[in-house]
Amino acid sequence: MPVCSNLYEMTSDLSEKVLEYLDKYGNVDTLDLAEYLHVDHQKVVGAVKSLQAAGDFITVEQQVHKKWELTEEGLSVVDKGSHEAVVYNAVPAEGIAQSVIMQTVPNAKVGLSKAVSSGWITITKNFGEPFVTRRVEGIKDVVREHLQLIVGKSPSEVIDTQKQEYKKRKLLQEVVMKSFLLGKGKDFGTSVEKMETELTQEMIANGSWKGRNFKPYNLDSLGISPDRGHLHPLLKVRDQFRQIFLEMGFSEMPTNNFVESSFWNFDALYQPQQHPARDAHDTFFISEPKLSTQFPSDYVERVKRVHSVGGYGSQGYGYEWKIEEAQKNLLRTHTTAVSARMLYQLAQKEFCPAKYFSIDRVFRNETLDATHLAEFNQVEGLIVDHNLTLGDLIGTLYEFFKKLGITKLNFKPAYNPYTEPSMEIFCYHTGLRKWIEVGNSGVFRPEMLLPMGLPEDVNVIAWGLSLERPTMIKYGLNNIRDLVGPRVNIQMVHDNPICRLEK
Repeated sequence: MPVCSNLYEMTSDLSEKVLEYLDKYGNVDTLDLAEYLHVDHQKVVGAVKSLQAAGDFITVEQQVHKKWELTEEGLSVVDKGSHEAVVYNAVPAEGIAQSVIMQTVPNAKVGLSKAVSSGWITITKNFGEPFVTRRVEGIKDVVREHLQLIVGKSPSEVIDTQKQEYKKRKLLQEVVMKSFLLGKGKDFGTSVEKMETELTQEMIANGSWKGRNFKPYNLDSLGISPDRGHLHPLLKVRDQFRQIFLEMGFSEMPTNNFVESSFWNFDALYQPQQHPARDAHDTFFISEPKLSTQFPSDYVERVKRVHSVGGYGSQGYGYEWKIEEAQKNLLRTHTTAVSARMLYQLAQKEFCPAKYFSIDRVFRNETLDATHLAEFNQVEGLIVDHNLTLGDLIGTLYEFFKKLGITKLNFKPAYNPYTEPSMEIFCYHTGLRKWIEVGNSGVFRPEMLLPMGLPEDVNVIAWGLSLERPTMIKYGLNNIRDLVGPRVNIQMVHDNPICRLEK
């Protein structure tokens, strides 16, 4: 309790100083008052809030102040000169190789560009190497002079367009400060009586409450919300996806192995070993453990045969299939690798139609942009039954997306090594005002299914969707990096409502 008491006394003492100043000098800005009292501005603001809570002692009007301040780079320019001036001064009368400038002068890239555009220097070829020479005898470093004026409290002498240009160059920044203009209120006085915040049993018993000044109760206050966790939009949409699959009679596949072998990720899916997707530019390969060795030997032989010489009515790819390539470990590029394992297990017993789904992370060596990440979630669904057709696949996808509340669908013919026919799935994104691809689909090829041991009249229709892109559509986000990664607004996670899909 002594700490709280001391804190109150400090606030009370500062509050009385604020009142004494107003009584003596009249209206004042809290920034000026903080400087006058030699205290931190936030402490003055705290005293003002305390006075407001005590009654109508003062009037308070918010003020917004804008001022220009130099960045660290801007201060360096004031000290040493602008980047372009430093480059100009580094060029001797006989000229100098550009490579020397780049190696010896700080910020040479920006300085060269600005010096050339200002007409101070020129760059020519000398024996095939860029060579820098002066075009003028002398220069005036206007950038440095302008920044010196701003440091010297004369920013008005620099026009706004020049300030904006220096802001773009990160030499200058506009700082916004908020303060309060204080005046005398209707109950103004130079001292503040401590208001009672609690009516005690003793006050009622001895009647002392009659002479006390009580702080008004805010009966409309809801109190402080307790700290609690919040589900990310991806988790909310993921739960809705899962519920839809379960409603449609699907069983969830186990997807707890992020690291897969190339055999299950590629070879079992009838994807040739020289396919570009198996290149390090597209796939993250694992260095330790580098290889897997445990595979069903008879199944491996059938996969090798269908790749190399064909079979089951197919001529294959006609290349020498190597087990060394199939053994390489990687971060799985799709959950279809899990589907391959499940189909193989299904083929090892008496056949029974099945419907499987999974929702989990996959990894691809992608270039980041508004709709691509190197790590994302794949929504995988597949149906195994006798005599399934492309019509069954399209009908299932329409029903599935209808339950998501998405009715604008388009299908585009595509090529996949393990499906034939294949279709890309597009949804219309109203925020981006364009069709965006949300997944791929198709009918698994006999070359993939028959080596597993599935009956010849059994077909598998399957699709793989993105979880992130439908979430972007549902929550009106235009950039995937606003949903996942360091740019995510935590307040967005806090405020976004629970996902409800218009089924």
